[in-house]
Amino acid sequence: MPERPGGSLAKRPLQFIWIVDCSGSMQGRKIESLNLAIRESIKPMQDVADENPNAEIFIRVVKFSDGAQWHISEPTEVHAFKWSDLDAGGMTDMGKALTMLADAMKVETMPQRGLPPVLVLISDGQPTDDFKGGLKTLMAQPWGLKAVRISVAIGEDADLDVLQEFIGNPEIKPLVASNVQDLVKKIKWASTVPLKAASNPASRPQGATNGGSNVQIPAPPADAKPTSPADVF
Repeated sequence: MPERPGGSLAKRPLQFIWIVDCSGSMQGRKIESLNLAIRESIKPMQDVADENPNAEIFIRVVKFSDGAQWHISEPTEVHAFKWSDLDAGGMTDMGKALTMLADAMKVETMPQRGLPPVLVLISDGQPTDDFKGGLKTLMAQPWGLKAVRISVAIGEDADLDVLQEFIGNPEIKPLVASNVQDLVKKIKWASTVPLKAASNPASRPQGATNGGSNVQIPAPPADAKPTSPADVF
């Protein structure tokens, strides 16, 4: 790591937050596959952190069904992070999740000198509450605007318009996973590629602000073919 007189160059903190749909339609293979995919993404995320000495990566998790709550509330350094499996049941209160997230994006709660946070929304359906109100509350926070926002749709019933609105960038489309293998592949991509881009100053055009919309995100992976019809969501 580059050194300065009197000490090493301080790393800049970066918060990565999963926002996960745990509604009743996620029961069974969907939630099991999601738990598997996130567990398998942890080591690649640690590798991204090791490759970039400029950033210190912290992970948090919001879950939503009947209401929303923090599944992992404290920002946890990526090398210390352990996944705790989620269960599914209830409604799809996505708006409440975004409102809760807005509180975490307030200037006074975010670290100074922080890099753009990465927010990954994962859902298989349509919001059953005030999504637009929740998104407006999130976007009212400076760090909500600056965030790199990615979404993953599980199955063909997911509301792609809502997920696109969350992203807020027409050049970045929701990732759509139609089977178990595809979900694992897409969540791994969403957990690592945007994280690497947000933590690497070279990924932002010269003279750009820290806004997430200015972070250059590589193209997503191609769809993974199911190994059997039973794998399709």
